[in-house]
Amino acid sequence: MPFSKVRDVTLHYRVFGQTGPWLALITGGRRGFNEFIPFAEKIAAKGFQVLLHDRRNTGASDVLIAGQDGEEEIWADDLAVLLDQLGASPAFIGGTSSGARLSMLYNQRHPQNVKGLLLMRVTGGDFAAGRLPDTYYGQFIKAAQQGGMKAVCETEQYQERIQANPSNLPRLMAMDPKEYIRVMEHWLSIFLRGPRKPVLGMEDDVMRAIKVPTIVIPGNDKTHASVNGIAAASLIPNSILFQLPIEDQDVAVLPFSDWEPHEATLAHVLTEFMNKVMSNTSH
Repeated sequence: MPFSKVRDVTLHYRVFGQTGPWLALITGGRRGFNEFIPFAEKIAAKGFQVLLHDRRNTGASDVLIAGQDGEEEIWADDLAVLLDQLGASPAFIGGTSSGARLSMLYNQRHPQNVKGLLLMRVTGGDFAAGRLPDTYYGQFIKAAQQGGMKAVCETEQYQERIQANPSNLPRLMAMDPKEYIRVMEHWLSIFLRGPRKPVLGMEDDVMRAIKVPTIVIPGNDKTHASVNGIAAASLIPNSILFQLPIEDQDVAVLPFSDWEPHEATLAHVLTEFMNKVMSNTSH
């Protein structure tokens, strides 16, 4: 399992494929990258190098609850350093759910390092805006208020991170609960600042300003309703909208594994898009 020291944390990553253009794929939520491995292998088999990485505070990477920027801004800057370390910039940047939002944020902060954007299962709307703040931050703030860092470490998400990277336990237990709460409340306030729709936390003007080639593939659950992906594609200049033969489901969120039957189609569509971009830029 490759690890790399990136700024003030150690990140866990894997690269699939040995030649071809680079694509950084970013999973959603606060999950590690394992769910993307079969998908990354399909894309790599078509002549690409695919980087998967556990963002800080996810998967087997270090947990570090600190920083003045928002958590997603920190993730974007970490990815820029990791891609540079691998000699992979500029690269295509893409992902699902929060990974799609992070891809747009990466383009906003590091536009010179982006060949194109691959945005899947775009998050937006009132349902997502009502659900995600507590999922990402609120429940852990409450745990720290009620039981200190021991209670935080006993939550399911942190148990997963400690199991994947045992060094996270002493680091978290050494933290002052008040400082943990302060940082998490700061990140929560930044997360709540942006618009609710069509893309959670992403201003329409930011999407209108995207200049790189972009493909949008809408989701199909209440957190990633297809209407938000369609609206995002209409805002991003010259973007391509591709819709899978799926219908919106009346469920809070579907796991990416539900798209497994469509992974071959997705890999074909995305690699065709990237090959076309590469062909156009080489002329």
